Amino acid sequence: MQNSPIAIIESLDQEGRGVAHVEGKTIFIDGALPGEKATYKSHRKKASYEVADAVDILKTSNLRTTPKCPHFGMCGGCAMQHLDFGGQVAAKQRLLEDNLWHIGKVKPETMLPPIYGPQWGYRNKARLRVRHVPKKGGVLVGFNEKASSYVAYMDSCEVLPPHVSALIVPLQQLIARLTVIDRLPQIEVAVGEQTTVLVLRILEPLQPADEPLLREFADRHAIQIWTQSKGPETVIPFHPLDGPKLSYSLPEFDLTYTFKPTEFTQVNPHINRVMIRRAMQLLKPQAGERIADFFCGLGNFTLPIARSGATVLGMEGSKALVERAKESAALNGLQQQTEYRETDLFKMTPEALADLGAFDKWLVDPPRDGALELLKALPGEDNESKAVPPRRIVYVSCNPATLARDAGLLVNVKGYRLVAAGIINMFPHTAHVESIALFEKLD
Repeated sequence: MQNSPIAIIESLDQEGRGVAHVEGKTIFIDGALPGEKATYKSHRKKASYEVADAVDILKTSNLRTTPKCPHFGMCGGCAMQHLDFGGQVAAKQRLLEDNLWHIGKVKPETMLPPIYGPQWGYRNKARLRVRHVPKKGGVLVGFNEKASSYVAYMDSCEVLPPHVSALIVPLQQLIARLTVIDRLPQIEVAVGEQTTVLVLRILEPLQPADEPLLREFADRHAIQIWTQSKGPETVIPFHPLDGPKLSYSLPEFDLTYTFKPTEFTQVNPHINRVMIRRAMQLLKPQAGERIADFFCGLGNFTLPIARSGATVLGMEGSKALVERAKESAALNGLQQQTEYRETDLFKMTPEALADLGAFDKWLVDPPRDGALELLKALPGEDNESKAVPPRRIVYVSCNPATLARDAGLLVNVKGYRLVAAGIINMFPHTAHVESIALFEKLD
């Protein structure tokens, strides 16, 4: 029998896998950590790389730790519980630096201290899969298995708030009693400061026999149940109908936001507060300035900027989020400082950007695809745009690769300095990397 090949792990990739090089090929090894020596078994082979699982760890990293969750390794929700928390933060910082250099060909003048916080119970938004599998004992509620479309067997989750984790088994038992047991594929979880909402995605109308079961469950666990039959517009409250609204607050800025359960908000409220503080420290908004908040969502950054006395234009592609942003501005008495527009920022042109007028500063918080078209619309070596470039840009990113690409454009083409960058550990124990960067226009 052929012995398993051996690799020495050099680093982690963007999915939390160990990276090694063996006989000229790059090997991505799930379950192995930098500095370790491991045997591995490949399950995908290409000409230049292989994807593998660790078989035996022959030399163990001093950063290896025992995962807290008993489902780690099978559940696909977390990728890095076997790595010491400080090691996770350091690995993400290195990944950001590597991306900035190898993709964008840029280096920040300063690396910011990483932002991190609670390791467990932090995830206030989640999408749980549901599947009725008689061979596995009934109904499964949880995340997908690692690298699989199957639902993982789990009876708890360490990254969900404890009261939500405690609902997993009761939900399995509830759904097993429903007539729609095979027509309920998903539960969306949204935790606010005053209430918790579970949105049940049900693909056919509830039967009369189901309704009292759902009402009793909601009352017993002090939650709200909403239902969704098709798209986002079909999300409606089921019970109770008079429950408090979902909300979160930013006490440092005396702000409160309300939101619907399926609308985008940051999953980690503790880190969100620190992230906004860091963004305001970098942006330095001042009374009398005109500032743009691109990809503004429901105004997570817009309203803290407005609190400074600056006027803010928030732009966002989602009509629902623009309406929610307007509501939050009114709730906080900031209508006069803010303006919102529904705009597809992925189709920005130099002419459209120039038509917006001059801004002193920008805050940019795009989805994973980044902000390439918006940044290309700025004047630079590649065009003669009549838009007025802001002197300062704070860029909040959920994808280090697209941040690096966009940073390369700003620095190498648009005449900016990359003053500082650092990571935001919004999703502990996952490989997901959020980051923040400050750019300033060269004189």
